[in-house]
Amino acid sequence: MRLFTIEKDSKELVAVMTQEGMLPLNLLGLNVKDMNDLIVRFDELSSAIDSGIKEHGSKALKSEEYTILAPVPVPMQDVICLGVNYKSHIEETVDVLDFTKKKDTVYFSKRVNRAGNPGADIPNYDFVDSLDYEVELGVVLKKDAFQVSADEAFECILGYTIINDVSARNLQLRHQQWYLGKSLDGYTPMGPCIVTADEIGDAHDLTIECYVNEEKRQSSNTALMITTVEEAISELSQGITLKAGTIIATGTPGGVGMGMNPPKFLHAGDKIRCVIEKIGTLENVVASK
Repeated sequence: MRLFTIEKDSKELVAVMTQEGMLPLNLLGLNVKDMNDLIVRFDELSSAIDSGIKEHGSKALKSEEYTILAPVPVPMQDVICLGVNYKSHIEETVDVLDFTKKKDTVYFSKRVNRAGNPGADIPNYDFVDSLDYEVELGVVLKKDAFQVSADEAFECILGYTIINDVSARNLQLRHQQWYLGKSLDGYTPMGPCIVTADEIGDAHDLTIECYVNEEKRQSSNTALMITTVEEAISELSQGITLKAGTIIATGTPGGVGMGMNPPKFLHAGDKIRCVIEKIGTLENVVASK
Protein backbone atom coordinates (compact mmCIF):
# COMPACT_ATOMS: atom_id res chain seq x y z
CA MET A 1 0.00 0.00 0.00
CA ARG A 2 0.93 3.62 -0.49
CA LEU A 3 -0.34 5.54 2.54
CA PHE A 4 -0.82 9.32 2.49
CA THR A 5 -1.95 12.16 4.70
CA ILE A 6 -3.89 14.65 2.61
CA GLU A 7 -5.75 17.90 3.18
CA LYS A 8 -9.25 18.27 1.78
CA ASP A 9 -11.64 21.08 2.67
CA SER A 10 -9.23 22.19 5.44
CA LYS A 11 -9.31 18.73 7.04
CA GLU A 12 -6.42 16.29 7.36
CA LEU A 13 -7.33 12.80 6.17
CA VAL A 14 -5.48 9.50 5.98
CA ALA A 15 -5.74 7.97 2.51
CA VAL A 16 -4.49 5.13 0.35
CA MET A 17 -3.52 5.45 -3.31
CA THR A 18 -5.42 3.07 -5.57
CA GLN A 19 -5.53 2.47 -9.31
CA GLU A 20 -8.52 4.82 -9.41
CA GLY A 21 -6.82 7.55 -7.39
CA MET A 22 -6.56 8.81 -3.81
CA LEU A 23 -9.05 7.15 -1.48
CA PRO A 24 -9.55 8.59 2.03
CA LEU A 25 -10.08 5.87 4.61
CA ASN A 26 -13.19 7.57 5.97
CA LEU A 27 -14.88 6.79 2.63
CA LEU A 28 -14.24 3.13 3.40
CA GLY A 29 -16.15 3.44 6.66
CA LEU A 30 -12.92 3.34 8.68
CA ASN A 31 -12.58 5.74 11.58
CA VAL A 32 -8.89 6.60 11.65
CA LYS A 33 -7.91 9.72 13.57
CA ASP A 34 -4.58 10.34 11.83
CA MET A 35 -1.58 8.48 10.42
CA ASN A 36 -0.25 7.68 13.88
CA ASP A 37 -3.56 6.00 14.67
CA LEU A 38 -3.34 3.95 11.48
CA ILE A 39 0.27 2.98 12.18
CA VAL A 40 -0.47 1.42 15.56
CA ARG A 41 -3.63 -0.28 14.21
CA PHE A 42 -2.32 -1.24 10.80
CA ASP A 43 -2.30 -5.01 11.25
CA GLU A 44 -5.85 -4.77 12.58
CA LEU A 45 -7.09 -2.61 9.69
CA SER A 46 -5.08 -3.75 6.66
CA SER A 47 -7.60 -6.39 5.56
CA ALA A 48 -10.47 -3.91 5.86
CA ILE A 49 -8.51 -1.41 3.76
CA ASP A 50 -7.93 -4.01 1.06
CA SER A 51 -11.61 -4.94 1.03
CA GLY A 52 -12.69 -1.30 1.05
CA ILE A 53 -10.53 -0.48 -1.95
CA LYS A 54 -12.29 -3.15 -3.99
CA GLU A 55 -15.74 -2.02 -2.86
CA HIS A 56 -15.32 1.76 -2.87
CA GLY A 57 -12.60 2.40 -5.44
CA SER A 58 -14.96 4.56 -7.51
CA LYS A 59 -15.03 7.12 -4.67
CA ALA A 60 -11.39 8.04 -5.23
CA LEU A 61 -10.62 11.76 -5.30
CA LYS A 62 -9.29 13.66 -8.27
CA SER A 63 -5.84 15.19 -7.85
CA GLU A 64 -7.20 18.74 -7.80
CA GLU A 65 -9.44 17.91 -4.83
CA TYR A 66 -6.68 17.50 -2.25
CA THR A 67 -3.16 18.49 -1.20
CA ILE A 68 -0.54 15.97 -0.13
CA LEU A 69 0.93 16.56 3.32
CA ALA A 70 3.81 14.84 5.08
CA PRO A 71 2.69 11.24 5.68
CA VAL A 72 3.25 11.61 9.45
CA PRO A 73 2.62 15.32 10.03
CA VAL A 74 3.30 15.15 13.77
CA PRO A 75 5.57 12.24 14.76
CA MET A 76 4.90 10.70 18.16
CA GLN A 77 8.53 11.19 19.25
CA ASP A 78 11.76 12.68 17.97
CA VAL A 79 13.03 11.05 14.79
CA ILE A 80 15.98 8.73 15.48
CA CYS A 81 18.82 9.30 13.02
CA LEU A 82 21.89 7.35 11.95
CA GLY A 83 24.92 9.52 11.28
CA VAL A 84 27.62 8.90 8.66
CA ASN A 85 26.07 5.57 7.64
CA TYR A 86 27.58 5.51 4.14
CA LYS A 87 31.33 5.25 3.52
CA SER A 88 31.12 7.94 0.82
CA HIS A 89 29.73 10.42 3.37
CA ILE A 90 32.45 9.57 5.90
CA GLU A 91 35.12 10.18 3.26
CA GLU A 92 33.75 13.50 2.02
CA THR A 93 33.46 15.04 5.50
CA VAL A 94 36.77 13.79 6.94
CA ASP A 95 38.27 17.30 7.05
CA VAL A 96 35.31 18.57 9.07
CA LEU A 97 34.36 15.55 11.21
CA ASP A 98 36.69 12.56 11.09
CA PHE A 99 34.73 9.31 11.47
CA THR A 100 37.15 7.14 9.50
CA LYS A 101 38.11 5.18 12.61
CA LYS A 102 34.62 4.77 14.03
CA LYS A 103 33.59 1.21 14.82
CA ASP A 104 30.08 1.74 16.15
CA THR A 105 26.97 3.31 14.69
CA VAL A 106 26.43 7.01 15.34
CA TYR A 107 22.91 7.73 16.66
CA PHE A 108 21.27 11.07 17.35
CA SER A 109 17.74 12.45 17.42
CA LYS A 110 15.96 15.20 15.55
CA ARG A 111 13.10 17.22 17.03
CA VAL A 112 10.17 17.36 14.62
CA ASN A 113 7.32 19.48 15.94
CA ARG A 114 5.74 19.13 12.51
CA ALA A 115 7.23 17.47 9.44
CA GLY A 116 7.62 19.54 6.29
CA ASN A 117 5.11 18.80 3.55
CA PRO A 118 6.08 17.87 -0.01
CA GLY A 119 6.31 21.15 -1.89
CA ALA A 120 6.59 23.25 1.27
CA ASP A 121 9.29 25.89 1.72
CA ILE A 122 12.32 25.09 3.87
CA PRO A 123 12.78 28.00 6.33
CA ASN A 124 15.75 30.25 5.68
CA TYR A 125 16.80 31.52 9.12
CA ASP A 126 19.01 34.60 9.38
CA PHE A 127 21.36 32.85 11.83
CA VAL A 128 22.02 29.91 9.49
CA ASP A 129 24.78 30.56 6.97
CA SER A 130 25.40 26.97 5.83
CA LEU A 131 22.09 25.30 4.99
CA ASP A 132 22.52 21.73 3.73
CA TYR A 133 20.46 18.81 2.41
CA GLU A 134 20.61 15.06 3.10
CA VAL A 135 18.39 12.54 1.33
CA GLU A 136 17.62 9.59 3.61
CA LEU A 137 15.48 6.46 3.67
CA GLY A 138 12.97 6.77 6.50
CA VAL A 139 11.65 3.70 8.33
CA VAL A 140 8.32 3.63 10.19
CA LEU A 141 7.66 1.02 12.87
CA LYS A 142 4.16 -0.45 13.32
CA LYS A 143 4.73 -2.30 16.58
CA ASP A 144 6.84 -1.93 19.70
CA ALA A 145 10.33 -3.36 19.48
CA PHE A 146 12.25 -4.33 22.61
CA GLN A 147 15.27 -6.63 22.61
CA VAL A 148 14.51 -7.91 19.13
CA SER A 149 17.11 -9.60 16.95
CA ALA A 150 17.98 -8.33 13.49
CA ASP A 151 16.02 -11.24 12.07
CA GLU A 152 12.96 -10.26 14.11
CA ALA A 153 13.21 -6.54 13.35
CA PHE A 154 11.58 -6.74 9.92
CA GLU A 155 8.29 -7.80 11.52
CA CYS A 156 8.18 -4.45 13.33
CA ILE A 157 8.39 -2.36 10.13
CA LEU A 158 5.28 -0.83 8.60
CA GLY A 159 7.05 0.76 5.67
CA TYR A 160 9.37 3.38 4.28
CA THR A 161 9.34 7.04 3.29
CA ILE A 162 11.76 9.76 2.14
CA ILE A 163 13.27 12.22 4.61
CA ASN A 164 15.38 15.26 3.84
CA ASP A 165 17.56 15.71 6.92
CA VAL A 166 18.01 19.45 6.43
CA SER A 167 20.94 20.68 8.49
CA ALA A 168 22.32 24.00 9.68
CA ARG A 169 26.00 23.13 9.50
CA ASN A 170 27.22 26.17 11.44
CA LEU A 171 25.01 25.17 14.39
CA GLN A 172 25.82 21.48 14.02
CA LEU A 173 29.56 22.16 14.25
CA ARG A 174 29.33 24.87 16.90
CA HIS A 175 27.72 22.60 19.47
CA GLN A 176 29.11 19.26 20.60
CA GLN A 177 25.73 17.64 19.95
CA TRP A 178 24.00 17.80 16.55
CA TYR A 179 20.51 18.23 18.00
CA LEU A 180 20.13 21.99 17.51
CA GLY A 181 21.54 22.14 14.00
CA LYS A 182 19.22 19.35 12.85
CA SER A 183 16.04 20.28 14.71
CA LEU A 184 14.95 23.74 13.60
CA ASP A 185 11.30 24.02 12.65
CA GLY A 186 10.80 23.04 9.02
CA TYR A 187 14.03 21.04 8.81
CA THR A 188 12.40 17.63 8.30
CA PRO A 189 10.57 17.48 4.97
CA MET A 190 9.01 14.05 4.62
CA GLY A 191 7.00 12.17 2.00
CA PRO A 192 5.28 11.91 -0.26
CA CYS A 193 3.91 8.74 1.36
CA ILE A 194 4.67 5.62 3.36
CA VAL A 195 5.11 2.58 1.12
CA THR A 196 4.43 -0.60 3.06
CA ALA A 197 7.27 -3.05 3.46
CA ASP A 198 5.66 -5.73 1.32
CA GLU A 199 5.74 -3.43 -1.71
CA ILE A 200 9.34 -2.35 -1.15
CA GLY A 201 10.81 -5.82 -0.84
CA ASP A 202 14.54 -5.46 -0.16
CA ALA A 203 15.03 -2.04 1.42
CA HIS A 204 18.77 -2.45 0.91
CA ASP A 205 18.63 -2.38 -2.87
CA LEU A 206 17.11 1.01 -3.66
CA THR A 207 18.59 3.81 -5.73
CA ILE A 208 18.80 6.97 -3.61
CA GLU A 209 19.44 10.40 -5.17
CA CYS A 210 19.25 14.13 -4.47
CA TYR A 211 19.15 16.99 -6.96
CA VAL A 212 19.63 20.70 -6.30
CA ASN A 213 18.22 22.84 -9.09
CA GLU A 214 18.32 19.69 -11.27
CA GLU A 215 22.05 19.18 -10.60
CA LYS A 216 22.56 15.64 -9.31
CA ARG A 217 24.40 15.98 -6.02
CA GLN A 218 23.84 12.57 -4.38
CA SER A 219 23.57 9.22 -6.13
CA SER A 220 23.96 5.90 -4.36
CA ASN A 221 22.16 2.74 -3.32
CA THR A 222 20.85 1.71 0.08
CA ALA A 223 22.89 -1.48 -0.30
CA LEU A 224 25.85 0.68 0.74
CA MET A 225 24.53 1.45 4.21
CA ILE A 226 27.08 0.49 6.86
CA THR A 227 24.45 -0.39 9.47
CA THR A 228 21.33 -1.95 7.98
CA VAL A 229 17.79 -1.03 8.94
CA GLU A 230 17.31 -4.27 10.85
CA GLU A 231 20.67 -4.01 12.61
CA ALA A 232 19.82 -0.50 13.79
CA ILE A 233 16.41 -1.53 15.10
CA SER A 234 17.94 -4.48 16.91
CA GLU A 235 20.80 -2.52 18.46
CA LEU A 236 18.60 0.35 19.61
CA SER A 237 15.97 -2.00 21.02
CA GLN A 238 18.35 -3.84 23.33
CA GLY A 239 17.78 -1.21 26.00
CA ILE A 240 15.18 1.14 24.49
CA THR A 241 11.57 0.31 23.73
CA LEU A 242 11.04 1.56 20.20
CA LYS A 243 7.33 2.36 20.27
CA ALA A 244 5.00 1.80 17.34
CA GLY A 245 5.15 5.00 15.31
CA THR A 246 8.91 5.39 15.75
CA ILE A 247 10.56 6.92 12.69
CA ILE A 248 14.20 6.19 11.90
CA ALA A 249 16.25 8.14 9.34
CA THR A 250 18.96 5.79 8.10
CA GLY A 251 21.71 8.18 7.01
CA THR A 252 22.74 9.92 3.82
CA PRO A 253 25.27 9.02 1.11
CA GLY A 254 28.06 11.26 -0.13
CA GLY A 255 27.33 14.42 -2.09
CA VAL A 256 26.16 16.85 0.59
CA GLY A 257 27.03 20.52 0.24
CA MET A 258 29.41 20.47 3.21
CA GLY A 259 31.50 17.77 1.56
CA MET A 260 32.23 19.67 -1.63
CA ASN A 261 35.36 21.71 -2.28
CA PRO A 262 34.46 24.50 -1.99
CA PRO A 263 31.25 23.79 -0.06
CA LYS A 264 27.99 24.34 -1.95
CA PHE A 265 25.32 25.26 0.56
CA LEU A 266 21.69 26.08 -0.16
CA HIS A 267 20.33 29.55 -0.88
CA ALA A 268 16.94 31.17 -1.23
CA GLY A 269 15.03 29.77 -4.17
CA ASP A 270 17.04 26.54 -4.47
CA LYS A 271 14.90 23.51 -5.29
CA ILE A 272 15.86 20.24 -3.61
CA ARG A 273 14.50 17.01 -5.08
CA CYS A 274 15.03 13.80 -3.13
CA VAL A 275 14.30 10.55 -4.96
CA ILE A 276 14.24 6.98 -3.67
CA GLU A 277 13.38 4.05 -5.90
CA LYS A 278 9.93 2.49 -5.29
CA ILE A 279 8.90 5.37 -3.01
CA GLY A 280 8.87 8.47 -5.18
CA THR A 281 10.02 12.08 -5.05
CA LEU A 282 10.12 14.66 -2.27
CA GLU A 283 10.61 18.21 -3.53
CA ASN A 284 11.02 21.41 -1.49
CA VAL A 285 12.29 24.95 -2.09
CA VAL A 286 14.39 27.12 0.21
CA ALA A 287 12.36 30.13 1.32
CA SER A 288 13.43 33.73 0.98
CA LYS A 289 14.70 35.42 4.13
